Amino acid sequence: MKTGGQLIVEALEANGTDRIFCVPGESYLAVLDALHDSSIRTIVCRQEGGAAMMADCQGRLTGTPGICFVTRGPGATNASAGIHIAMQDSVPLILFIGQVASHAKEREAFQEVDYKRFFGDIAKWVVEIDDASRIPEFVTRAFAVATSGRPGPVVVSLPEDMLTSEVEAPVALAHTPVETRPGEAELDALEMLLTGAKRPFVILGGTRWDEEVVARMRTIAETWSLPVGCSFRRQMLFDHLHQNYAGDVGIGINPKLAAQIKAADVVLLIGGRMSEMSSSDYTLLKSPYPDQALVHVHADAGELGRVYRPTLAINASPSAFVEAFAKRKPAGTPSWANETAKAHAAYLEWSTPPETGPGAVQMGPIMNYLEKALPEDAILTNGAGNYTTWVHRFHRFRRFGTQAAPTSGSMGYGTPATAVQYDLPIIVIVVNNGIYGTIRMHQEREYPSRVIATDLRNPDFAALARAYGGHGETVERTEDFAPAFERARASGKPAIVEIRLDPEAITPTRTLTQIRDKS
Repeated sequence: MKTGGQLIVEALEANGTDRIFCVPGESYLAVLDALHDSSIRTIVCRQEGGAAMMADCQGRLTGTPGICFVTRGPGATNASAGIHIAMQDSVPLILFIGQVASHAKEREAFQEVDYKRFFGDIAKWVVEIDDASRIPEFVTRAFAVATSGRPGPVVVSLPEDMLTSEVEAPVALAHTPVETRPGEAELDALEMLLTGAKRPFVILGGTRWDEEVVARMRTIAETWSLPVGCSFRRQMLFDHLHQNYAGDVGIGINPKLAAQIKAADVVLLIGGRMSEMSSSDYTLLKSPYPDQALVHVHADAGELGRVYRPTLAINASPSAFVEAFAKRKPAGTPSWANETAKAHAAYLEWSTPPETGPGAVQMGPIMNYLEKALPEDAILTNGAGNYTTWVHRFHRFRRFGTQAAPTSGSMGYGTPATAVQYDLPIIVIVVNNGIYGTIRMHQEREYPSRVIATDLRNPDFAALARAYGGHGETVERTEDFAPAFERARASGKPAIVEIRLDPEAITPTRTLTQIRDKS
């Protein structure tokens, strides 16, 4: 006989869970008690949204579900931002929520929420476990759903009395991974399309990639001389300094790259959905019928033809497709090889930051410094806002597993204030221009000089870092950044480097005044 709390932890262990992220709550004390005797590491967070985003990051970088526990009501609703990110970004995540006791349900009890209705549209599957003996079944199914086809978040509701009940239950077994592989007929058709192409282009996106698959994809690109782009915030899928890399495909795209994709005769889309941001508001490929011959490779059959009608649909995961197609070779040197080289040269020009700008701090030289100072395996993460342009346009990603950023454009994906508790020597760069920059940019363009609700009064972020026990730096001149960054790195502590940027420097190429005057 075991409690529901013990069965939850045993099922997590059986499925290879090594850590969970949580904000503790009285609704799932039985699980916390079972974790006390488990090898699973429990990471305590300050706010449920941050806990869910940390679990998302684990799933994003490892391909295995990130696990998050929160309490009912406010805890669950706070966590919903992380669930929405995981859904839009196709990231495996399982959120466990302590629920009100069974006798109190349907009475609008204290902190009661109907999670099937609340999370129904932003989660891949939502379930409430009423019988503790079925915990092994449901938890194993949660892992299977979160990782199969198009990965995504699963929400599991746990009534408080169910967790404390003692039952007999089968020993939990690990879920069985599901792979989808391309058929020889589809590979033959793709090879024929590429053989007859004059201007092909490859776009990599989505999830279910790993370092080995990325390396095989690089070999395919070399063998076929294919120009390769990565969709919005999926830039770690191809080495940016490789001769076949053409740039990131999405919001703020290089105009030369956009023209190349629109003029392509064959577009090979692997793993991605080509959503609104990646498609530049559905302009790179016309919806629902693209001008280009579209070959769409995706692990979930439901995504094939959902927005774009493909010329050739291949129901396969990126890993299975790349493994299979790597065996195919072109008959000779492809005719488009020179265009691939030109595309890479255009990317290098586009990704070179400007040296000047308004105010006493220029971000261009700072980005140049970071490109030299950061190792190739440095992981960059960010939330949303105009400041992210400096990372996405000017940082040249070299390796898989080095980017963690939400394609859903969610704010708050940065680091929660728990870094000091776990002695993580991370460096947080706060680009502080004192405004909600993206919204202010749109405001000045649409309603020039009618400023409202976009000004911010910020704290002294360096002092805030020190208050938590970390290291803090403030940068008010360009030349101060490099020594400040080196001191932060040498401290060995969680560190904040605040860059006080002039709000006029709203984009790398245009000032607020220029946007306002043009309006």
